[in-house]
Amino acid sequence: MQAKHPSPQTGVSSNATIWISAGEPSGDMHAALLLSALKQRDPSLAFTGMGGMAVADAGCHVRHGMELVSLVGLGGILRGLPGILALLRRIKHDLKRLRPKAVILVDCPEFNFRVAKIAHKLGIPVYYYISPQIWAWRSGRVNFLKKHVREVLCILPFEKSFYEQRGMRAQYVGHPLMDRLPLAELDALPVDPDSVGILPGSRRREIATLLPVFAEAVRRMSREHPIRHVRLVRAPGADESLLRSLWPDDLPCEMVEPEARYAAMRRSRVLLAASGTVTLEAALIGTPGLLAYKLSPFEFKLTNWLVNVEFAGLPNLIHKREVFPELIQEKAEPEGMARTALELLLDGPKRHAALADLAALRTMVGEPGAPQRAADIILNDLRTLATEPPHA
Repeated sequence: MQAKHPSPQTGVSSNATIWISAGEPSGDMHAALLLSALKQRDPSLAFTGMGGMAVADAGCHVRHGMELVSLVGLGGILRGLPGILALLRRIKHDLKRLRPKAVILVDCPEFNFRVAKIAHKLGIPVYYYISPQIWAWRSGRVNFLKKHVREVLCILPFEKSFYEQRGMRAQYVGHPLMDRLPLAELDALPVDPDSVGILPGSRRREIATLLPVFAEAVRRMSREHPIRHVRLVRAPGADESLLRSLWPDDLPCEMVEPEARYAAMRRSRVLLAASGTVTLEAALIGTPGLLAYKLSPFEFKLTNWLVNVEFAGLPNLIHKREVFPELIQEKAEPEGMARTALELLLDGPKRHAALADLAALRTMVGEPGAPQRAADIILNDLRTLATEPPHA
């Protein structure tokens, strides 16, 4: 067999394969941006693994879809466990056969930790992009990462010190949203007066739980102040028929398709959002809003016991105070939502303070270029590994 020569671009073996493992829609999008940055630096690289349409469109040979892994909540994971275990067995078989030069994990820790363990046992270097939020709960998992992951590439400003203080290699690369959001174009858009944007998430259960509450909150807002325009934003992967079935027929709204969601968020004066990455998107775009989240009573008690952070929303965690009001569990009810949203919609101290906080957030998150910086770190490290003498 002819030996592969190093690529002149990176020093990594020519035509080397890199395994991508993304298990959720947001991770799929972030993985696609990283994959594109890696291909720009070394077009000879091949990519395969697990993901969705985004990584497939970016040039990854998707061997395993992520439908099983993207189940939300403990109950969903338990119901899907037999299929997930079978999927891990297939991934182990593929990694043994293909022997990729690296495995890149993107978010989805409950599944990707298992992939990390498999790859580490096979001697394949593992890099974690979009680092797991172990600073929020079950922080003891950092010991697992120390053993199985070569380097963590952090996208939140406070994560680097968390990992380094625990003896891990970690670098802050910036947040990939700064690349995906066309902020200069969005900043030029006008904000429609008395307009509300609804962001109910992408998963069926969170949509079914929150959308009726959001609708009733808008109805109650309109009793206090004229609401002239309501935008219901369909997240990537969300079921449009489900959204339409849950929204009241007598409450006019505009259904916004995923590709127009950022403009809709910018043009809305206030947002009602499901907790998740969308709240950071909204904050970076600069639109005030609130976030809501509801779990089953059992899941909420379990989460409350495990989680050791003060806030649920990323804007609030970065700021270390509540800049996006959080309405969690029993607080996620229409009257409180309407009151909070009106304070952010109408001119006054609450809205002015929120706008200033959101403007400051962009500076705190940093400049665009996170996928490019992450790609450079991975390829430079692989080049270093390629030049190291084999262990005796």
